[in-house]
Amino acid sequence: MNSQSVPENEAMQDKLTPEEQEQTTSSADAAAPEQDEVAALHAALEASKDQYVRLMAEFENFRKRTAKERLELFQTAGKDIIQSLLEVVDDMHRAEQQIEAAADVQALKEGVALVFSKLKSTLQHKGVKEMEAKGMEFNPDLHEAITEIPAPTEELKGKVVDVLERGYYMNDKLIRFAKVVVGK
Repeated sequence: MNSQSVPENEAMQDKLTPEEQEQTTSSADAAAPEQDEVAALHAALEASKDQYVRLMAEFENFRKRTAKERLELFQTAGKDIIQSLLEVVDDMHRAEQQIEAAADVQALKEGVALVFSKLKSTLQHKGVKEMEAKGMEFNPDLHEAITEIPAPTEELKGKVVDVLERGYYMNDKLIRFAKVVVGK
C-alpha cells in the first residue's frame, strides 16, 4: 500500500496548481515550527511545575520549623523570670531556718522585709510594676470591683476605698486587674 500511495501522492501533486502545491509544502513546513513551539512550551511548563513543587516543599519546611521554634519559645518564655525568682525562694528558705532558731522578732521582721524588697526589685527588673489604685477613680478597665460600701467621705464616692489584691503591669501592659472596694 505504501508503494502505491507514494505514486498517488505524486500524481495528486501533478494535478495541483503551483499555488496549491506551495500551500501544501508551506503547511508541512509550518507544522514543524509549531511542533517545536509546543515542545518548548511543554518544557517550560515542566520547569514551572518543578519550581512550584520545590517552593511548596520549602514553604512547608519553613512552616514546620517556625511552628517548632514558637513552641520552644512558649515553653521556655518564663524560664528567665523563674530563674530570677528562685534566688528569692532560696532567701525565703534561709529566712525560714532563721525564724525557727531566732528569738529576736525585730531581726526576723528586718529579714522578711529584705526578702520582700528583693522580690519586688526582681519583678521590677523584669518589667513588672504595681498599680496604684487606692484613692483613685474607679476604672473598670483597670479595676475589678469586689464590693461597694458607703463612702466614708463625699470625696471618696466612685473612688477606690480599699485594695484587696493589687493589680500589676508588665512593660506597661495590664497583666492583672486590681480587686478593689468602691465607695458609693
